[in-house]
Amino acid sequence: MRDHGRMHPSRSDVGAPAPADEAADVPPAQPHRFPRVTSFRTRRSTLSAAQQQTWDRLWPELGMQARDEDSKPVVDLDTEAWFGRSAPLILEIGSGTGTSTLAMAQAEPDLDVIAVEVYRKGLAQLLSAIDRSGVTNIRMVRGDGVDVLEHMFGTGTLTGVRVFFPDPWPKARHHKRRLLQPATVALIADRLRPGGILHAATDHAGYAEHIAEVGDAEPLLQRVQLDAHLPISVERPVTKYERKALAGPDVTELVWEKRP
Repeated sequence: MRDHGRMHPSRSDVGAPAPADEAADVPPAQPHRFPRVTSFRTRRSTLSAAQQQTWDRLWPELGMQARDEDSKPVVDLDTEAWFGRSAPLILEIGSGTGTSTLAMAQAEPDLDVIAVEVYRKGLAQLLSAIDRSGVTNIRMVRGDGVDVLEHMFGTGTLTGVRVFFPDPWPKARHHKRRLLQPATVALIADRLRPGGILHAATDHAGYAEHIAEVGDAEPLLQRVQLDAHLPISVERPVTKYERKALAGPDVTELVWEKRP
């Protein structure tokens, strides 16, 4: 389960390619320098008529695919041209339906946010919310989160990376599918500017331990407290799923800062 309104049974690997019933307009991701085993669970994602109209109208301006029709990655994304301004940049990997994305972007209009998600349904819901709210500091990329990090951004270009409720893959034989592995965290650390923030959240105790170990072992990062003075907010809104599960597992919030 990711947050942003995802239902508990439909956790997905945020870096995986789109499932077959969504993949017609998504070129497959190619092997990259930060490999991991990826998998996903097929889900239907037919857009409503209103969502499709909003998608047709706004996606060309506010969204893009991580790879073109020939499966070539978009390289060195020009975010200043895309947003029409120069501002600190936040990358959210696995934005789901975008509830937290929208709320946090609204609270920080001086920051630019790029939401990465593989599922078109979730992106369409976020796009509709952007249309209703008039928020101007969110853009969206459909594709593999690690692929986006590797190709679209250079060293020291991000002020923050958010990874909220990635799939925990709880069975030991599936741990290799987890997003936050040492190589991926090292890549995130490289893309952060000095003082930049990695903020991860999970409701799975075993994955929390894994993320903590991996983040603490990364030499470019140092753990910081949630109440520290940071360049981005770490106040994540409580989502619909969390409200329903208040009697269930606790959510662990983990924050690291890139060393100077």
